[in-house]
Amino acid sequence: MPVCSSVILHRMNAELQTGYNFRFASITQSSLPVNKIMNIFECKKCGDCCKGYGGTFVTDSDIEAIAAYVKVEPRYFLRDYCQMSGTRPVLAQGKDGYCIFRENKICSIHPVKPRMCRAWPFIQSVLTDISNWRIMADSCPGMRTDISDEEIRVCVEKECP
Repeated sequence: MPVCSSVILHRMNAELQTGYNFRFASITQSSLPVNKIMNIFECKKCGDCCKGYGGTFVTDSDIEAIAAYVKVEPRYFLRDYCQMSGTRPVLAQGKDGYCIFRENKICSIHPVKPRMCRAWPFIQSVLTDISNWRIMADSCPGMRTDISDEEIRVCVEKECP
């Protein structure tokens, strides 16, 4: 099931059961057809999102969680598993350009993968510049590009952490 669809259906269910108006309400009030908004991304499990393209930034909580998962102290995790991009740490990449945690085409830290990975492709840079969606879609077969910028904006606003 496409990502937006499952999240929206879950929220609709919760709203019907509780009467509480979740973030979904603004989507239903949009002039855009809900079925078009709901299907802008469906993960194809290709792993291309694990390849380069600026790196995967890690937050302090990502660092703590991943370090614990791989059983190293956070300072050693930063030293051995990250590179700096400006002043921010990003997960290191192997010689093939993929994240060092990509093993046999799967994420070896999936249970604790960074916030940026969990959110993909609903990330802040898309809201900063909608054209980033189409740029990202060049390397992600699960992202639709046959939709308007407004449809992208509405769905990403609802899903962006």
